[in-house]
Amino acid sequence: MYKTAISSLYPQASRMVYGCMGLGGDWTENPYNSGHVEQAAAAIDAAMEIGINFFDHADIYTRGKAEQVFGEVLAQRAGLREQLIIQSKCGIRFEDQHGCGRYDWSREHILRSVEQSLNNLKTDYLDILLLHRPDPLADVHEVAEVFEQLRSQGVVKHFGVSNMQAAQMAYLQSVLPEPLVANQLELSLSHLDWLEQGIGENNGFGKNLAFTPGTLEYCAQHKVQIQAWGSLSQGRFSGRHFDDASDAERHTAELVARYADELGASREAVVLAWLMRHPVGIQPVIGSANVDRIKACAGADQLELSREQWYQLYVSSRGNPLP
Repeated sequence: MYKTAISSLYPQASRMVYGCMGLGGDWTENPYNSGHVEQAAAAIDAAMEIGINFFDHADIYTRGKAEQVFGEVLAQRAGLREQLIIQSKCGIRFEDQHGCGRYDWSREHILRSVEQSLNNLKTDYLDILLLHRPDPLADVHEVAEVFEQLRSQGVVKHFGVSNMQAAQMAYLQSVLPEPLVANQLELSLSHLDWLEQGIGENNGFGKNLAFTPGTLEYCAQHKVQIQAWGSLSQGRFSGRHFDDASDAERHTAELVARYADELGASREAVVLAWLMRHPVGIQPVIGSANVDRIKACAGADQLELSREQWYQLYVSSRGNPLP
């Protein structure tokens, strides 16, 4: 595996991450119930069964309930917390009596969010805290001070970002004494702008891509772990039916199924292995709450696609030959 800050700090970290966004029920203020706690326990067990010990949260997931049901499981199982790497995110605020939906990297919000996440998760510390989305009003010096406060108190061990481009990361990093360890981005076989920008030079199609050039290269150069949310493409290539599926998606799903048969693997494993074949060492985040689908991801970290298979899937998904 490509050596990143996370793999250096946590050699035992699993190659894949379980994303907890689907836990805790719906996104309303309705409270969670015992069934939601049981669902969380089953998801944790399924993830650990396939070797995942890295769990991703955010303070906003199901309005805090995802962290809360996870915390209930931790409280029920002595010693489980020490077996896991737990990451959470902050910086997104919902519309409330004070204003519209917004991003917030202020000292007050970060501290309040971390305190709430620790309470929800029933733990004394987070292994990693990510800033969820860039805040245009952020004072990076204030952020650096808050990070140092949280680190010195022992409540957050390491810090990273999510949905950030290279220049934003470099600016934030310039005032931090410790390296950012991760950047979580939307990367998948159905969301290809992260690849398209790399081959878009002198090609007209490269003008309107929603991915900033240099972000992958910055992360690789500075050993920042790239994590991929949306990594399974919501099942578009692994059996889920979509009425709006394009010809390219249908053809790619057929190709994934063919490779799965040839390699003796699940379709989910092929989709994830395609991501992990990239040399920057992408760490997929598996967001399904379905136990069978979680288990279907087993072995993806051991599956290596050939260069030809990787390109076949890429070109099929983009729907056009490479320029």
